[in-house]
Amino acid sequence: MAADVYNWQAPSISVDRFSHLLGMIYESALDTAKWVRCFEEVCNEFSANYVSLIVQQSVPTKEEGLIFSGSDDRRLIQQHNPHLSLSPFRGLPLDKLVTIGDMLSEAEWRSTTYYQAWCAPHEVFHVMAVDFATADRSVYGFRLTRPESAPPFSSEDRALCERLVPHLKRALNLYQSTHQDRRITSLYSQAMVQLMVGVIVLDEHGMVIETNAIAKAMLQSGDGLKLIGNHVTASYAMDNRKLQSLVAEALRAPSRVGLIEAMAVSRPSGQASWGVVVRQLATDEWTDGKHRPAVAIFVRDPEGASHPPVKLAQQLFELTPAETALAIQLTNGLSLEEAAEALGIRRNTARAHLRSIFSKTGVRRQTELVRIFLNSVMLLGTSEVAELAPAR
Repeated sequence: MAADVYNWQAPSISVDRFSHLLGMIYESALDTAKWVRCFEEVCNEFSANYVSLIVQQSVPTKEEGLIFSGSDDRRLIQQHNPHLSLSPFRGLPLDKLVTIGDMLSEAEWRSTTYYQAWCAPHEVFHVMAVDFATADRSVYGFRLTRPESAPPFSSEDRALCERLVPHLKRALNLYQSTHQDRRITSLYSQAMVQLMVGVIVLDEHGMVIETNAIAKAMLQSGDGLKLIGNHVTASYAMDNRKLQSLVAEALRAPSRVGLIEAMAVSRPSGQASWGVVVRQLATDEWTDGKHRPAVAIFVRDPEGASHPPVKLAQQLFELTPAETALAIQLTNGLSLEEAAEALGIRRNTARAHLRSIFSKTGVRRQTELVRIFLNSVMLLGTSEVAELAPAR
């Protein structure tokens, strides 16, 4: 953008104020609930009545755009704009800041359907706009507006906006990266839960900082493993000495070695012992704070009952609902007679179902059936997502 065309001049904003605006933009990238307050601050700085971020531009298959906004008096315009496809700012060259005066005469602007249907009812007359693309090639529209009673945007306003937009782009890149990491972590956590694996994360002092839902339930049961002073302990002294030794060794070992040790933890209930794996986590070279993830403890319940989605089991093995119900009972360790009783069916009926299951799955023994069920992808098909939750 040529400086002589727009009579460019440095924006009259203090370093502290500019730093404050940037801080709000980057904080909003980590906490989207702060975007509205951030836009309100930007509104005040530009003496605007609205600041809007068009997240979803109008496309042929969707007539309504998606807009997030802030205003000078905390009013919010509706998020979906049914007239966005009519906007003269649609399809702007990327990173080129324009005002309505750069595109249309005042008479032309007033005569547009977009102005009459959308802008005038919202007291929008002066508009400053820029479109930009983030790293994933998503195109966002940034808009600042003023009512007709206010002066048009000045060259100082343009200069300040041009300095803010690159930071807005970086913040959205940060949000996309962080959000994607969170979603991937959530999927991993879901898989661990469905495989009945508890995950406990310890800091550099061996204190629990995070657990997933399975681990939390295991610890709360107090059956072999429990929390004492935010440390994971085993119920029996011999098991506890070994567990603490493994954790201490993982904490002492040089970083990035990836030390992995395993043990069995007996349970007072008499159920099969917990299978426990202690694994060292590589440290982050760029941080030196406290409560950093240092060790992970994975706990598996060998007797944990599986609850695969019935529909997926039917689809995967082409079983009837009755056959699926029987197969799930057998997978959870019941004998054929026990499964028949649990389902309220006759033993001969259960045997007929089992023969049909064998035929459809291609197995010959009940142990093989259990194996293919437990090793199938259907256990990962539940819609429940168990996030890593802070330890209580």
